[in-house]
Amino acid sequence: MSYLDLLRLLAPETIVAITALAVLAVDLLVMRAEPVRKRFTWGAFIGALGCAAASGWMLGAGAPGGIEGLFVDDTLTRLVKFALLVLAVCAMVISMEGDFTRHVGEYLSLMLLGTVGMMLLVSSADLLMIFIALELTSLSLYILAAFNKQDIRSAEAALKYFLFGGMSAAFTLFGLSLVYGLAGSTSLPQIAAHLAVAGLGTDPLLLAALVMTAIGFGFKVAAVPFHFWAPDVYQGAPTPSAALIASGSKVASFFVLARLMISGFGAAAGRGAWHDYSPGWIPTLAALSAASMVLGNVAAIAQNNVKRLLAYSAIAHAGYALLGLLANDGQGLGSLVFYTVTYGLTVAGAFGVVMVVEKKTGGARLEDFAGLSRREPWLSFCMMIFMLSLAGIPPLAGFFGKFYLFTAVAGSAKNLGMLWLVFLAVAMSAVSLYYYLKVLKQIYVSPARVEPPATQSSLSSRMLLGALALAVLGLGCAPDVFVGRLLAAVQAFNF
Repeated sequence: MSYLDLLRLLAPETIVAITALAVLAVDLLVMRAEPVRKRFTWGAFIGALGCAAASGWMLGAGAPGGIEGLFVDDTLTRLVKFALLVLAVCAMVISMEGDFTRHVGEYLSLMLLGTVGMMLLVSSADLLMIFIALELTSLSLYILAAFNKQDIRSAEAALKYFLFGGMSAAFTLFGLSLVYGLAGSTSLPQIAAHLAVAGLGTDPLLLAALVMTAIGFGFKVAAVPFHFWAPDVYQGAPTPSAALIASGSKVASFFVLARLMISGFGAAAGRGAWHDYSPGWIPTLAALSAASMVLGNVAAIAQNNVKRLLAYSAIAHAGYALLGLLANDGQGLGSLVFYTVTYGLTVAGAFGVVMVVEKKTGGARLEDFAGLSRREPWLSFCMMIFMLSLAGIPPLAGFFGKFYLFTAVAGSAKNLGMLWLVFLAVAMSAVSLYYYLKVLKQIYVSPARVEPPATQSSLSSRMLLGALALAVLGLGCAPDVFVGRLLAAVQAFNF
């Protein structure tokens, strides 16, 4: 493969990286003396243009290609990359409401570079490339979490995020090195072939590698018991940073985890069915899923800060999303991608509303949302769509996403052996409705203790949140718009 072919293959990532440099250059050379709000507006506009250009390239890129055993460029990967670009644009538009930093160019360029890492992550089919892309994403997110120098909680959140992240990276790298020692290759197809031929599915060294890999990725997706960083980071980080961590990084992490487990470690899946247990990554992830759903939903009930509430909600949703992996087939993978993408759009919208409330009231406590329906009826309606979708209420995207996940895992297990996990997920979904309704009660029922200034949110925020709410409603009422293309792409996925 020539350098020109390689550049053509990596064109979307290259376009976004060049856009990051352009945003930084324009801010440093032209806009430095302008007000922060204007700089955020122009930076987000340039960033959105670059993301649109990268999306356009993928739409017109022709037949899928890639580098065998190293880089994947199929239809499913392009769909996930397109979703990541949309979520990056959402985070940049949300940041236009903020005044938490004067280093606007640096902030937005780091957002774009983190998006490049996520895009490389979902295309990776090699252990070393997965780790490098994971670290590029993580380093960008660590810095983004610390950008609010006016708030000591931002520095605290970033330090916790960095320390936990460094430890999880060590576990991941050690686990992947054990896999390399067993299989003699870092390419996922070659690893899968070697494990299948050698019959190493229950080898103690491989099981240790699977546990270490699960620890590393359990941190990335905030699954219990590797979730301790999430509430503090969601609360302390600037809200646009939290939005990108909660949406884009979750989509990329879950997708690469699915590729790693299904394509690479398929021979060591094991069984986690009731009374039919055998060691492997399926029972390991089943335990993480159950613990995440229970702790995330129960702990969210006690939260008084909406950002912390969304953090514990994210832990619970990580437990739901892991169900798609447990199916270990095409339907499970399709349900996982649909669920994580729709969850990303929903939580990005929720953080957008939180950003507006923070700007007007100075906080994100539940009482800060009191009376919002009388001040901002449009944003309140959008928040209602987002909260009810997260709770899984029809006809919103969250309901169909959960239904798709539950049917995938129940239908794939022999003798409905995984039905115990589905019953637990349904029960915990009912519990989650309570704390989502707490937010809506404050918005629509409780009077505001002190009325904030009667200013209206910006047009860009109202348009973005309206578009996200419409997407959540549309994907719930007509899911086949996305699911049809998704299933066609999954059929071509290399298991």
